Amino acid sequence: MNRQILTLFSVLCLSVTASGRTLSLDSCRAMALRSNKQMSVVRVKKEIATNTRKAARTKYLPHIDLAGGYLYSSREISLLNDQQKNVLNNMGTMLMGEMGKMTGGLGQGLSQSMQQNLMGLVQQGVLTPAEAQKFGALAQVLTGSAGAAGQALAPSFERTLNSIGEKITDAFRTNTHHIITASAMLTQPIFMGGAITAANNMADIAERMAETSITHKQNDVLYDIDNAYWTVVSLRHKQQLAEAYLQLVCKLDSDVHKMIDNGVATRADGLKVDVAVNEADMTKAKVDNGLALARMYLCQLCGLDLDADITLEDESNQNIQAELLVENDMTTSQITSQLRENRPELQLLQDAVDISKEQTKLARAAYLPQIALTGGVLFTNPSLYNGFERKFKGQFNVGVMVRVPVLDWGETMYKIRATKCSTMMAQLAYDEAQEMMQLQVCQCNFRVREANKNLETARKNIHSAEENLRCANLGFKEGVMQTTDVMAAQTAWMQAQTQKIDAEIDVKMSETALKKALGEM
Repeated sequence: MNRQILTLFSVLCLSVTASGRTLSLDSCRAMALRSNKQMSVVRVKKEIATNTRKAARTKYLPHIDLAGGYLYSSREISLLNDQQKNVLNNMGTMLMGEMGKMTGGLGQGLSQSMQQNLMGLVQQGVLTPAEAQKFGALAQVLTGSAGAAGQALAPSFERTLNSIGEKITDAFRTNTHHIITASAMLTQPIFMGGAITAANNMADIAERMAETSITHKQNDVLYDIDNAYWTVVSLRHKQQLAEAYLQLVCKLDSDVHKMIDNGVATRADGLKVDVAVNEADMTKAKVDNGLALARMYLCQLCGLDLDADITLEDESNQNIQAELLVENDMTTSQITSQLRENRPELQLLQDAVDISKEQTKLARAAYLPQIALTGGVLFTNPSLYNGFERKFKGQFNVGVMVRVPVLDWGETMYKIRATKCSTMMAQLAYDEAQEMMQLQVCQCNFRVREANKNLETARKNIHSAEENLRCANLGFKEGVMQTTDVMAAQTAWMQAQTQKIDAEIDVKMSETALKKALGEM
């Protein structure tokens, strides 16, 4: 039992593989929308526009920036000049030298030059007046009251003063060979002249345009797939018609050659039929090639291999299911309203107008005051808040930044005028496109009317051509009609059938064109 099931399943798979895929118009549409490369491109553009819109929203929020740096300097910053350093480092030597020059020995007190030297240190900022007074009193003690003991302590006093001066010099060192900085800054826009709002509106419009572009491209893909589908169906029916016509002329050729063999017909009649057979064979070859190319194009639109074995549902129908269309009887105002709602091209042009208006607001914002709140922290090493310490120390700050443009020589005004001109151009393009679309709807209405009339006429001609061919064949069998009469009847039948196929396909395509013109794809 299982073996029989497996065998049946294998036979079904082979039959499906042999016959290929059968596709309907809806399935072709779905495959085309799913596999079309341009549809993928516009979807990616939509994602880009969405992310751009989200990025524009962040302009309303505070932004925090971190910064850090390292700087190596070959020379450090010095707060003291060389003369001041020399005075401080040799302060004891200078004082003792001045005291040695004093007349009358150390006990007679400080000389006038020593007093001038101390005053000079005070003027240079090395010593304060209080420190100079203490040094003078100490010198007086050593030189005056101490006597020999003061002379014995003089070298030690000199070294002590020099050491104190060197410590003062070292205390003024900045140690700025290596500088490290770190900062954090927060900026919160408060009023930017409407620039942030305009930028966000432009981002919203751009996202809407990307969404509309998807609809626009989808309509184009559906229009192309419908035309390709009905083209394949048309060529398939014409192929069947060419085969039937070739069978007719081959049957006539066989009958004529039998008549020639029996002496009833002339060789000229046979040559005429041979020419008709060759023409029918050439016509069939052209239709075969056209059908193969049309099928490849349909496969490409559907995302299939070009040599894929596919069959369309409407190929197998004896007649193309084409019904007479109802003409659009809307007024001009109704057509205009529907075009504005449904045609993505008009929506894109309207969005272009809106974007140009937002660009005018953006240009005007550059001439308005801008206010932002700022705050941050700054750390440095060496720090500047307790001498030049080799430690990380910092401070925080909060402020308000105001920018008010005063003079730009009319730059903003010229930009505003330029954007207004762009808005005018976009509006003119919108109005022109709307008029052309209204004309397109009218043309599609005329095409629908013509297709309906052609279909009615073609269906009537079919009955006449079939009856004419029947009578010609009957007359030829009875011997009352010539070969040329039969050939003419066959040609008329062929033309009538071709016209019927073309009329049916034209009804389908005119319906598609009208839907696309009205934005109803």
